[in-house]
Amino acid sequence: MIKRLLSYVKEYKGASLATPCFMVIEVIMEMIVPLMMASLVDNGIDKGDMNHILKIGGFMVIAAVISLFAGILGGKYASKASTGFAKNLRKGMFDRIQTFSFANIDKFSTAGLVTRLTTDVSNVQNAFQMVLRMCMRAPATLIIAMVMSFSINVKISLIFLVAILFLACVLAFIISHATKAFEQAFPKYDDLNSSVQENVSAIRVVKAYVREDHEISKFKKASNNIYKIFTHAENITTFTGPVMNLTVYTCIMLISWIGAKMIVNSHQTELTTGNLISLLSYNMAILMNLMMLSMIFIMMSMSMASFKRINEVLTEVPDIKNPEHPVWEVADGCIEFDHVNFRYKKDGNENVLSDINLKIKAGETIGIIGSTGSAKSTLVNLISRLYDVNDGSVKVGGRDVREYDIEALRDEVSVVLQKNVLFSGTIMDNLRWGLRKKRMKDENGNMVIVRDFAGDGPTAVMGSEPEETEEERKAFEEECKRACRLACADEFIDKMPDGYNTRIEQGGTNVSGGQKQRLCIARALMKKPKILILDDSTSAVDTSTDAKIRRAFAEEIPGTTKLIIAQRIASVKDADRIIVMEDGKVNGFGTHEELLAGNAIYRDVYESQTGGSGDFDEAGGDR
Repeated sequence: MIKRLLSYVKEYKGASLATPCFMVIEVIMEMIVPLMMASLVDNGIDKGDMNHILKIGGFMVIAAVISLFAGILGGKYASKASTGFAKNLRKGMFDRIQTFSFANIDKFSTAGLVTRLTTDVSNVQNAFQMVLRMCMRAPATLIIAMVMSFSINVKISLIFLVAILFLACVLAFIISHATKAFEQAFPKYDDLNSSVQENVSAIRVVKAYVREDHEISKFKKASNNIYKIFTHAENITTFTGPVMNLTVYTCIMLISWIGAKMIVNSHQTELTTGNLISLLSYNMAILMNLMMLSMIFIMMSMSMASFKRINEVLTEVPDIKNPEHPVWEVADGCIEFDHVNFRYKKDGNENVLSDINLKIKAGETIGIIGSTGSAKSTLVNLISRLYDVNDGSVKVGGRDVREYDIEALRDEVSVVLQKNVLFSGTIMDNLRWGLRKKRMKDENGNMVIVRDFAGDGPTAVMGSEPEETEEERKAFEEECKRACRLACADEFIDKMPDGYNTRIEQGGTNVSGGQKQRLCIARALMKKPKILILDDSTSAVDTSTDAKIRRAFAEEIPGTTKLIIAQRIASVKDADRIIVMEDGKVNGFGTHEELLAGNAIYRDVYESQTGGSGDFDEAGGDR
């Protein structure tokens, strides 16, 4: 796991290697200073040799300056390496998420993914920076200081060994208990982020139902859970300070007492005053760096939970992958379901779709109706391979969808989802999302992606494309207007002061539900797809506009296969054929007249809606 994550250091390997080198230089210079101080006291101050004092004092200043600059450079490169590592981790995770199928995404909550991309990566970044600086500095200081101490006096240096063993035992006990607490804390951030996300995204509903107090209470509960866990963990780690102080001051007392006796009794032959000062300096260096090591272990224990959570995303294997030799061209819009069974979990026992057998000709308009939970959306999601079937096959253009390049297939299957999503930007920016990607072979026979403004042919290779020309811009604008005219979106766009340059707020909050649906339909039409799927995409549109859209589709894009999921019979009765779904199965498939004559569910819904009910679920429930 660690090896995999460290592979994301990439271009920051140089900075990562430079940091510990500068840390070692800093430590060496720091450890030389106490030895120089001993020489300055013994050979300079005690003997009144001013030249020696100035000489050693100069060397101490030089050593301090070198240590200072080495520390600054170490900090600089550590920051560069850790922030670069965090950047690469976030990019790696985000890129990985883009390859996930719906089934993969269903394993992670939205809040969980956000936490992993923010809080968890920040924890790993801090731990990585700490490791680069302190994991080399602290052990190097301990080793050098111990060697120096034993070279001065073995008897007194044994005090350090006893102190180190005592501290190591206490710190190991503290770390083992603190680690368990920290591991419980970070998953709780998911609940906190989920609370914030739901509140912000549904703020209008919260205010409409005057539920602010409830949301505040929910947030406070999630926040308190984190507070309690961290308080428990911090209460454990607070023992580090008192134990450290006890050990340091005990060592100082013992060194001072034993050292003073040795100096007096031996008349400075066994131990000098300068040596005693050096030993006291090394005492502080050894014990303080031992404490730093304990902090590193605590930091690592905190970040291990984050390491695991990040690794879960990076190692998640996408359920849907490109075949080894993909097909790049979709012949036409014909669709075939051949004995299809589907369940969201591979090891699940109950099928969401059972034994689906359908044949749809290219250019047909197919209506799909059914009660809530009858798997209408799941059925059409299999066409663009948002999910893969468990049994059987789905064919588009005469070939199994699993044989196609995923992007090539989805470029030919435009889907207007049940939940319409618009992005912040102008109307033109949102329509540009539907700008078609075409694929062609270059002069070397390699498949490349090209852009196509007008939908009539490739104009430039993506990645090395020139600035958009005036002709291309006009062609694109004309294509946008054509798509909006088909979706009846031009009716309200032309009335806006800024027209197609009108800014859309995030989520499309400044346009109505019907306007949002028509813009999403226009965006889907920008691809000029072979298959167009409208998943209950005209539910917020009035019946006259709905009829205009269907009439425009029939006249302007007759070659496109159209699948229309709807609750209103009026939206599908003019379709070439209609699919009636019930409990994940096809209950009926035929024309409006055939279903009226031979399908009880369809007939009940039709009678209830023409009688004034207009509610599919209610009618279905009355059966």
